[in-house]
Amino acid sequence: MSGVERRAQVLKFAADEFAAHGLHGASTETIARSAGITQAYIFRMFGTKKALFLELVGAAFARLTDAMVTAADDQTGLHALALMGGQYYDLLTDRTQLLLQLQGLAACGDVEVRDAVRASFAAMWDAVAQATGLDPVTVKSFLAFGMLLNAGAALDVEDLADDWARGVRTRINTGLFEHITTDTNR
Repeated sequence: MSGVERRAQVLKFAADEFAAHGLHGASTETIARSAGITQAYIFRMFGTKKALFLELVGAAFARLTDAMVTAADDQTGLHALALMGGQYYDLLTDRTQLLLQLQGLAACGDVEVRDAVRASFAAMWDAVAQATGLDPVTVKSFLAFGMLLNAGAALDVEDLADDWARGVRTRINTGLFEHITTDTNR
């Protein structure tokens, strides 16, 4: 296996481990065993457990951000936001990537993690604002709606018939944010 292939393999096993157990609960021993390598080799590739975690969390945020911008497809305004929202909703099916983002947020008690996650979130905010050209209140509402979708996906509400679960699953469609303006939300 080439070095690039081995690194990709370790990242896959590490993503599963960190998504399930977070920064402090994840085991580099488990990751190494799954990949058929030593812990020393993991540390040689990534430096520290935290560095490996931050790479995965950053990649999870970047993947979501890039996919939303691609989905906007040179559209602007609320139509672009609806396209981004549809893509966001579809990506929630990747439970590992979703949980990596949430584990990153949960580990923000660590200053280094907080700074990295803050930068990833800022990049997402900036990408949505730039791609849509919409005001901060609308961008905030969109991302807040997305965080609710994250919570619903983490809670695995997809097959629940309860009214609250159906409400959480609401897709982001054109027109959903038309009532939100800086004039009505100060």
